[in-house]
Amino acid sequence: MNVRNKFRALLAEPGLTLIPGAYDALSARIIEAQGFAAVGAGGYAAVGSLLAQPDTGQSNMRDYADHYARICAAVELPVYVDGDTGFGGVNNARQMVRAFEAAGVAALFVSDQTFPNRCGYLPGKEVVPVEQMLAKIKAMLDARRDQELVICARTDAAGVAGLDAAIERCQLFMQAGADMAKPMGADTIDDIRRVIREVGGPHLATISQAAGGKHRDLGELEAAGVAAVSFPSVALFAAAQAVRQAVATLKRDRSLAGVSERLMPLPDYYELIGLKAQLEREESYDRAAVALASGRAAQ
Repeated sequence: MNVRNKFRALLAEPGLTLIPGAYDALSARIIEAQGFAAVGAGGYAAVGSLLAQPDTGQSNMRDYADHYARICAAVELPVYVDGDTGFGGVNNARQMVRAFEAAGVAALFVSDQTFPNRCGYLPGKEVVPVEQMLAKIKAMLDARRDQELVICARTDAAGVAGLDAAIERCQLFMQAGADMAKPMGADTIDDIRRVIREVGGPHLATISQAAGGKHRDLGELEAAGVAAVSFPSVALFAAAQAVRQAVATLKRDRSLAGVSERLMPLPDYYELIGLKAQLEREESYDRAAVALASGRAAQ
């Protein structure tokens, strides 16, 4: 089963799938090593880690495609990614699907915000006319070569025109053929139940550090029928805090003594990045080359 089939199976099976967000290939590998079934990769974490800037639309499609390709290459898990607004009109959205599909992603979501897109939890959002978003959805569906690639259409209309408008958009997105539709800002359990009831399709909830205190109980989400929940910035914030504490201690004490307990042990790090397997692979190729050269010389 390939990663796209795996992701669809995760959404369809009973229970709640947890999807931590990675900010780079190494954090994705750590998530995989801890036994999670899928990994996320969003724009908030990408812009934060790559540019040390807030997520207000500074990056471009090629930057994202390269970033996601490195994450996908580092793990065997399905990777669910942020497609921003599709990075332009229908032709841009089509190109984005082809690039992300080539990068190896299992699923992507696209927002109906105006350009430049910004994190859904930041103020100042506007949405495009619904007809523009429906056209993009059609273009993306036509562009995908692998029909198992999951395309989620997301709306930020709840924060602009209210939840009723957001649900109406999601219903249209599903009618247009999207695999999932999600209204950002529908965070209360009652709102989530309503979305699941009225929109249809699997529902993927979001618990983000960018939302401040809007954290839902996971058991409550599962009981409501949520298929999966993403934690798009958990690794980013964990890493930022850990690095800050480690270097602050180094600066204060001018010694590694107080820092060493905060660091991953060297054997654990080498195991995580696959050093032993890489060295064994090199040796096997060297042995094969020697054997081939020796056989040729003996002829």
